[in-house]
Amino acid sequence: MSNTHPILLIVDDDTALLQVLARAMRKRGYEVITACCIESTCKLLKLFTPQFAIIDLKLANESGLEVIPIVKQHAPNANLLVLTGYASITTAVAAVKLGANNYLCKPATATEIETALTQQETNPIPELSEKPMTVEQLEWEHIQKVLLANQGNVSATARALGMHRRTLQRKLQVGERKKSTI
Repeated sequence: MSNTHPILLIVDDDTALLQVLARAMRKRGYEVITACCIESTCKLLKLFTPQFAIIDLKLANESGLEVIPIVKQHAPNANLLVLTGYASITTAVAAVKLGANNYLCKPATATEIETALTQQETNPIPELSEKPMTVEQLEWEHIQKVLLANQGNVSATARALGMHRRTLQRKLQVGERKKSTI
């Protein structure tokens, strides 16, 4: 890859989304490299130093939060955007503490993604509305906080919440479906 265009690393386990986003960002002038997990990210970082990175929060069996310090170690000046269908204030704050510059909820357009990616000021917190959170939103926030405290371990989180593992998995899947179409 040439160095005439900024290098953008995209880490996402959804191959269809990864291809669509990579194509959209190439059209915007980025040299795009893609990874689907922590291992493939580490291999790419030995070969490239990205100026930008888009990291999905939920990877197959891993957390995108684990990817942030790895990218920051290899590319300390890179702008990092966490893109997620699992939006929560808890994970947004955690992402910024680890080195992300911004946090964006799905669905998002390629223009919104590029704007968030290139924004110079850190802006991690999802926009909050004037009206109070619903019970469903409060439950989602609490689940995300406990899930983060248990490093993404669903079984440990279910035990901590006093709920059956399958019930928690269903709640996570429903939450993902509600928030995730790019």
